[in-house]
Amino acid sequence: MAQRLVIIPTYNEIENIERIVRNVFSQKHEFHILVVDDNSPDGTASLVSSLKEEFEGKLFLEIRRAKSGLGTAYIHGFRWALERDYEFIFEMDADFSHNPNDLIRLYNACVNDKADVAIGSRYVTGVNVVNWPMKRVLMSYMASKYVKAITRMPIQDTTAGFVCYRRKVLEKINLNSIQFVGYAFQIEMKYKAYLLKFNIVEVPVIFTDRTRGESKLSSNIISEAVFGVIKMKFKSLFGKEV
Repeated sequence: MAQRLVIIPTYNEIENIERIVRNVFSQKHEFHILVVDDNSPDGTASLVSSLKEEFEGKLFLEIRRAKSGLGTAYIHGFRWALERDYEFIFEMDADFSHNPNDLIRLYNACVNDKADVAIGSRYVTGVNVVNWPMKRVLMSYMASKYVKAITRMPIQDTTAGFVCYRRKVLEKINLNSIQFVGYAFQIEMKYKAYLLKFNIVEVPVIFTDRTRGESKLSSNIISEAVFGVIKMKFKSLFGKEV
């Protein structure tokens, strides 16, 4: 059984999902894939299901009843992974904003650099973002700076969604206590790992905006991140679980 599992949450990603699946499976190391689909009306889950025979024992599908947020999709995937023997669990988008070739680099950061959490970072060596409008680049960059200032985490890309966790990190974090479901989920997971003193390493990657399908980012998700970070920090100051 492969040690490495890539969790890909999907909602209306029929234009991207087959390409991303084949790309991940073409890597020099063996990865398994778990697609967590929120009952996409465009037939994403049906397409994944049709690929399972070709990739038997490597491609898995979990279908949830409704669109319930990125964070809960990943937690569903984390629990699924922890019920099995995976040692390295990856988060990755379906839309090619995260380059599948960088999976190996995140894995190597854990193996060679002894990282417990390896982050595919857009900002550790400047701003490495392609095809985003300047307004969105600035919003994302400043959001990471804001989070770093509030939490004091020594992480340049606090909102990154391309991450590899060692199994022991997900076993140690109380997944039942995760509060955020959108953009802030990524911040909360990093903050918990930081407070638990796990070794966090940033790996520079180039983030390329999707060319197919529609972005799921909304003003509610951004608001959750802005105000949620302050709430999270205050809870940690008073010794409460964050």
